[in-house]
Amino acid sequence: MKKRFSIFFSMLLAMSMFLAACNGGDSASGDKDKKKEDVPQEMKVNINSEPFSLHPGLANDATSGGVLLQTFEGLTRIDKDGKPQPAMAEDIQVSDDLTQYTFKLRDAKWTNGDPVTANDFVYAWRWAVDPANQSQYAYQLYYVKGGQAINEGKAKPETLGVEAKDEKTLVVTLENPTPYFLELTAFYTYFPVNEKVATANDKWYTDAGDSYVSNGPFKMTEWAHQDKIVIEKNEDYWDADAVSLTKVEMYMINDPSTELSMFDNGELDWAGSPFGTLPTDALKQLKDDGKLNIKPIAGTYWYKFQTEKPPLNNKNIRKALAYSINRQAVVENITQGGQVPAMAIVPPSMIKENDKGYFKDQDIDKAKEFLAEGLKELGLKDVSELPPITLSYNTSEAHQKIAQAIQDMWKKNLGVEVTLDNAEWAVYIDKMHKGDYMVGRMGWLGDFNDPINFLELYRDKNGGNNDTFWENAEFKQLLIDSQKEGDANKRLEMLKQAEAIFMDEMPVAPIYFYTNVWVKKDNLKGVVVSGLGDVQLKWAKFE
Repeated sequence: MKKRFSIFFSMLLAMSMFLAACNGGDSASGDKDKKKEDVPQEMKVNINSEPFSLHPGLANDATSGGVLLQTFEGLTRIDKDGKPQPAMAEDIQVSDDLTQYTFKLRDAKWTNGDPVTANDFVYAWRWAVDPANQSQYAYQLYYVKGGQAINEGKAKPETLGVEAKDEKTLVVTLENPTPYFLELTAFYTYFPVNEKVATANDKWYTDAGDSYVSNGPFKMTEWAHQDKIVIEKNEDYWDADAVSLTKVEMYMINDPSTELSMFDNGELDWAGSPFGTLPTDALKQLKDDGKLNIKPIAGTYWYKFQTEKPPLNNKNIRKALAYSINRQAVVENITQGGQVPAMAIVPPSMIKENDKGYFKDQDIDKAKEFLAEGLKELGLKDVSELPPITLSYNTSEAHQKIAQAIQDMWKKNLGVEVTLDNAEWAVYIDKMHKGDYMVGRMGWLGDFNDPINFLELYRDKNGGNNDTFWENAEFKQLLIDSQKEGDANKRLEMLKQAEAIFMDEMPVAPIYFYTNVWVKKDNLKGVVVSGLGDVQLKWAKFE
C-alpha cells in the first residue's frame, strides 16, 4: 500500500474561489476591492551583504538562502504551519519501507519558458554531490542512495539514487528510511537547476539577466553586486495567484543603525532578522515601545575552534575557553533580543534537556582546571607560554561587541591573550572553509527539524561545513547507526550520546540560542518566518 500526499489543498483553494465568486457583486464590495488593489505591492528590505552564491548547489548561508527561497522552488515547500507540502511535485508516493519516493511533477515553467522536468532535478542533485563542484552542502544528499560514495570520489555521479522515469516522474531511492525527507526536498540544495541553461553557461548564476533562470514565486531582474538585488513576481509561476508582491528590493547595507534609520524614514518595510540586523543599542527601546517582534528559532550562535592549530588541538584548552564565557552577560548586555545562553549545540526545541545544557555558564573554577591540565599536556609552564590566539568574526556591530566582550573574559578569567580579526562576509566565510583561522564566529540555523542536522555537520573531518577539522570515530558511528534505527526513542538517545561526546571534545563553544528580532510596517502581512529561522515572501502582501 502506498502513502499518497493528495492535492486536497488545491481543491480547497478552488472551492473557496468558487464560493467567493458566487458571493460577490454589490457596489460597496467592489469599491473595497478596488481600494485594496491600489495599495502598492512593492517591498524593500536589507540583507546586509552580498550573498555567498545564488546557485542552489553552492549556497551555504542564510543570506543566499533568503534569496533562493523566493526565486526557486523544490519538490516540496514548507507551508505557513511549518509542514512540507507538494510544490513542484503535485503528487508524492512513498514505498512501504520508506526508502523510495516517487514524485509526479506538476506543469511548471522556468522563467525562460522551458518546462521544469524531472531531468532538471537529476542534473542538479548529481552536480551538487559531484566532488569536482565543491558544494559545501553536498552531505545533505548523503540521504540519497550513493550520495556519500560519490562525494568521496568512490563512485560516479550517475550512480546517485535519483532517476527521471519520464519528464514528469522522478524516482528517488534513499540509503535508509528518513522521516524528514520531505523537509529536505524543500531545502535549497535539493532545488532543480535548468540543465539546458547550466550546461550552456557554467556561470549562469553569477548575474541577473537572461541566464539567471529560476522556477519560484519571484524572478531576479537586477543584481547590482555589493549594492542590491531586485526580484519581481514570476507571472509564470504555477501558483502565481497566491503571490501578491510585485517587486522586492533587497539592499546590501552592513550597518544596523543605517538599516533602522531607513526603516524609520520609510525607505524600508522591514528591518532586522531574518533579512538584516537591528542595532543592539536600540532593541530595549523598540521592545518598550511595543514595536519589536521576537521569535525563538532553532539556531545556535557559536565559536568554532580550528582543532588542527595549536593550542586549540588540545581539548582541555578548548574546554577552558568555552567554560569561562559569561553567556548571560552577552545576551543581557549585548544581543538583548531574548536569546538564551547555550551550553549545548542542539537547540532545546529539538532536545528539551538542552535548555540547561552540559555545564554551568561561566564556570571559571572548572575552566581553570581545564586550562592547567591543557598546559601540562602541551608541556607549558604557565599561561604566558600559551601561543597567541586570534578570534575572527565577520563585519557586524553585534559580532564585534561579542568578540570584544569574550576577549576581555578570556583575559580576565584565564589570563589568555587574544587578538581580534574581522573581514567582510564573502572573504570571512572563504577563510573559515579553508581553515585559515583559530577561533571563528559562526552560527547554525536548522535546515530541518531534527537534532542530526546540528550534529552531522561534524561527522566527517572534511565534511562541507566542518570548518573545525575535528573527527571522532565513536561520534561518527552513532550518527551512522542512528539513521538505521527505526525506533524514534532509541534513535533520539543515540543522538544524545553523540552530542555528549561532542560536548566533551568541544570543537565548538556554543554561546546562545538564536531568536529573530525585527520591526515591520503595520500593514505588511503574511511574511512567514519559520521556527528554523528562514523567511518566505510567497504569501506576503500590503493591506
